[in-house]
Amino acid sequence: MTGETRSPEGNLSYTDFILLGFPGLQEFHPLLFIPFFCLYLVNVVANCTIIYTIRVEESLHSPMYLLISLLSAVGLCSTNSIMPQMLLGFLFHSGHVSLSGCLAQMFFIYLMIIMDSSVLLMMALDRYVAICKPLRYIDIVSKHLLATLILAALIRGISVVCPMVVLASRLPFCRSNVIQHFACEHIALVSLACSSTSRNSILGMAVGGIIIIFDTICILASYTAIVHVALQIASGSLRRKAFHTCSTQLLVMFFMYASFLSSSIVYRAGQAVSQDVHNLLSAIYLLLPSTINPIIYGVRTKEIKQRVLRSFGRRQVTRAEPHEAFPAWDDTALPSAAKKAATEDIGG
Repeated sequence: MTGETRSPEGNLSYTDFILLGFPGLQEFHPLLFIPFFCLYLVNVVANCTIIYTIRVEESLHSPMYLLISLLSAVGLCSTNSIMPQMLLGFLFHSGHVSLSGCLAQMFFIYLMIIMDSSVLLMMALDRYVAICKPLRYIDIVSKHLLATLILAALIRGISVVCPMVVLASRLPFCRSNVIQHFACEHIALVSLACSSTSRNSILGMAVGGIIIIFDTICILASYTAIVHVALQIASGSLRRKAFHTCSTQLLVMFFMYASFLSSSIVYRAGQAVSQDVHNLLSAIYLLLPSTINPIIYGVRTKEIKQRVLRSFGRRQVTRAEPHEAFPAWDDTALPSAAKKAATEDIGG
């Protein structure tokens, strides 16, 4: 039985909803289960492999690798907030969700999106300090600073997402109890309201602005400074390795932000695009980045790749030495730990 309550205006307001998944492909949902289950399996295995490898290898306990493992942990949380319910809906045609459950899922979806962006920002700042200020790296990038940045990112995410969820919870949902989506996305739920949603739309756009504008500007500023330092390197091979250090993170950042922007733009195109296309683009930005990120880091980061291969016993791998992305510094002027951090080649 569908739950209903009375809104303050006297209208019926649904408290139980049905997630349709892909509305135009209802008869193909059992078939859709297969590719999405494979995607989920790859996501979990890839992220868990990255986390486990960095956890057990003491040589990978530098800030850069710890941030990579944090990115994988955020990806796991993001995927598990969506995929289990989505897969059950495909397999058993059971997409029922309560309003409180829907709001909880919305909270975790957008909190993980903001955390994802925050971790990429932290990684950019770490590389900026390691490459542009190597002599001060040990003093600046400490465990205390990392813990502070992670806590600040969590507080930022909660403070931004909570108002959005609270505003959505106060809306009367009397148009329908059928959500034309596989997850409780903000726009998908708010569109069922029968009162003004202008504040919700403004806040939703503000959340996107924080993620895209602020974080992107900070990340690009960091990498612009890194490129400036790299261009001053005389050796061509060393310059190439310096650019390679940042290319992986820029690739991850581009894929995440591009998929988010494309989905937002298409949503605002309205009726020009079918709901199934909307949902497909949502699946791309909600699920693919967290699946592809660990694969990118695993393939393009030599140290991680070597240790993963060794863990699975495919070949004997000797201890990997950090790549010399920059000319050698005088050991008396640069502590060995700072020198190693400055020459880590994430993407070599």
